[in-house]
Amino acid sequence: MDKPRIIEHINKPLNWTVNDCKWIPSSARFIAAGGVPRGTGCIQVYTLTEDGKDVNKLYDIDHKHPFKCCTFEATGLEERHLACGDFDGNILVYDLNKPKNNQPLFTIEKAHSQIINCVDGCGLSYGPPEIATGSRDGCVKIWDLRLKHKPIVSLEPQESVKVDCWAVCLGNSFNANERVCASGYENGDLKIFDLRTNSVLWETNLKNGICSLQFDRRDIEMNKLLATTLEGRFNVLDMRTRHPEKGYACLSEKIQDSNTSTVWLGRHLPQNRDVFLVASGSGLLSLYKYNYPSERRIGNPPEGVVGNTILVQKSTVSTQPICCFDWNRDKEGLAVAGALDQALRIIVCTKLNFL
Repeated sequence: MDKPRIIEHINKPLNWTVNDCKWIPSSARFIAAGGVPRGTGCIQVYTLTEDGKDVNKLYDIDHKHPFKCCTFEATGLEERHLACGDFDGNILVYDLNKPKNNQPLFTIEKAHSQIINCVDGCGLSYGPPEIATGSRDGCVKIWDLRLKHKPIVSLEPQESVKVDCWAVCLGNSFNANERVCASGYENGDLKIFDLRTNSVLWETNLKNGICSLQFDRRDIEMNKLLATTLEGRFNVLDMRTRHPEKGYACLSEKIQDSNTSTVWLGRHLPQNRDVFLVASGSGLLSLYKYNYPSERRIGNPPEGVVGNTILVQKSTVSTQPICCFDWNRDKEGLAVAGALDQALRIIVCTKLNFL
């Protein structure tokens, strides 16, 4: 049986820097967000052509500051509101169902005192429509988009020296009450904050700066957490069992890349949460499959057991770091990626249904 393949299907050169890209839910459209050479921000909305062989730009949204990150995850499929964080610490929310109005629905001015590095949302599952933001100011904040101007939770750094927050993700949203926020920092700290009890559930250090975090699914009890770091490593944490002393079991692996570099991000395949892709600073995309152990917990008190990963396929698609990547939730294997070579790429991964 042939292995899955990672194919660069379309390469769209740009004259500005892409910092994030996302598929618009339930559509053949996607957005790219970043900054133009004159120092302002830009969001461009694209669509695949009918034959799927090219992309067309539909319209632009301009902003006085470059965009760093964005998400559609805080609202439902009908609203499809895009929440963005910019270099000036502002949060902006856009309604892409109204393309003629390029002004945001609302803006939270100075949500953070410095650049917003990361954002994640949780509005398609149980509970309120919330986003989490992490910033260079060291703060992680949770926002209810219905309240707009005040964070419902603000996690301030305790140290006198503020540690840059590089990654946030929301999860464990399996009923109307439960929800957690995971945050990763430049010094390797990983913190899991329980939003129900308003307390830190667990914390550890992964030894290298954490570039991205993602639960395999937001709308179930915590199952696996994927964390990518500097020094070419990714970590898979089994989040079902927490030992009172050892915490959660963690598998740490180095990507199979001769040019060891930062693993900028990791993304689970929406149609199969045990398949994930990691993107590295050398322009390499690597596809992995996670295999569970025969027993997920042992001992008394119970201790989690991690499985193993298998490298399914890898492909170098750029000479520069892949800084953003998003799977299409409707078409298995279809993805959009942005790199620091100022190009957008439509990626197709084949034969994933055999994994």
